[in-house]
Amino acid sequence: MARPNQARLDLGALRHNVNVARRLAPASKIMAVVKANAYGHGAVTIATALQPAVDALAVACIEEAVELRAAGISLPILLLEGAFESQELQQVAELDLWLTVENERQLHWLETATVPAPISCWLKVDTGMNRMGAKPAMAPDYYRRLLATPNVRDDIVTYTHLASADDLLSLQTQRQLAVFDALPFPALRCAANSAGLLAWPQAHYDWVRPGYMLYGNSPMLQDHENALELQPVMTLTSAVISLRDVATGEAVGYGGTWVTQRPSRIATVTIGYGDGYPRHAANGTPVLVNGQRAALAGRVSMDMITVDVTDLSGVEAGSEVVLWGEGLPLSEIALCADTIGYELTTRMPARTRRVVIRG
Repeated sequence: MARPNQARLDLGALRHNVNVARRLAPASKIMAVVKANAYGHGAVTIATALQPAVDALAVACIEEAVELRAAGISLPILLLEGAFESQELQQVAELDLWLTVENERQLHWLETATVPAPISCWLKVDTGMNRMGAKPAMAPDYYRRLLATPNVRDDIVTYTHLASADDLLSLQTQRQLAVFDALPFPALRCAANSAGLLAWPQAHYDWVRPGYMLYGNSPMLQDHENALELQPVMTLTSAVISLRDVATGEAVGYGGTWVTQRPSRIATVTIGYGDGYPRHAANGTPVLVNGQRAALAGRVSMDMITVDVTDLSGVEAGSEVVLWGEGLPLSEIALCADTIGYELTTRMPARTRRVVIRG
């Protein structure tokens, strides 16, 4: 029998989350972000499920786009980081990909390339994140040059990335949108990532660009009513493999970081950091055993964790354990591991089976 670990992928929840995005931004087209293997969920699986429901996809690089095209994905696909070398432009045109342009080098490559067909381009503008994008003062000239080259279609979209839309108390989003609104050329526009879509309707423009929220997780630092509608796509599960009674005052796990304060029942669960469960999850991190909350007891190992189930009933070898997902928010586990949910799903290794629930 195979190890019981699996990441269950609920495609019904995925479709539900797309519908939430549609309702919140009914006048905008949706570009679903499926970079980094669809945040660890499986790019081909997710893109195939999304194909009837969204208007375009976004990935980080051409390798990710090639995988999707080879799997039969026909939606427009935007390369969020653009081209890394001039030779990529031939393949971009052949695969009918959309291309980010954000610096002088990328623009020069486009102006001087020989390509089999014009390319649809998204001009990225840096409105204050200071990571990627043409500075606002240069953006009008970039836009003019893109329009002037026969290698570029005339359907240029201008976009930016919001650095702090997850924080409703920050003024940075308003500042960035003011810079974006002041750009003096008439291209279609896109600014809203997941947080922008959920909480900043003034950022919706012509396109929205949700990623994390589509997988059912809230990017918001504060509670927000729209985020409460999301349903988790990934539920990470395993099972109890062993049970033991431990006397008061005994240590559990590597380094003896957790010591029993009473006679305790300890369940060993066959999952660890080799399966994508975070190494730095603290003692007390919640898990669900047969639907009942229990607490991590001891350090996370490569292949196993230990859980205090003293107060739980009906626990036996084979009992199901939920590490995050349905009934246990990913954000709660991320907080206990001093990280973010994005990292937990994106770093999910191939060793953990993805099991698709069509829903």
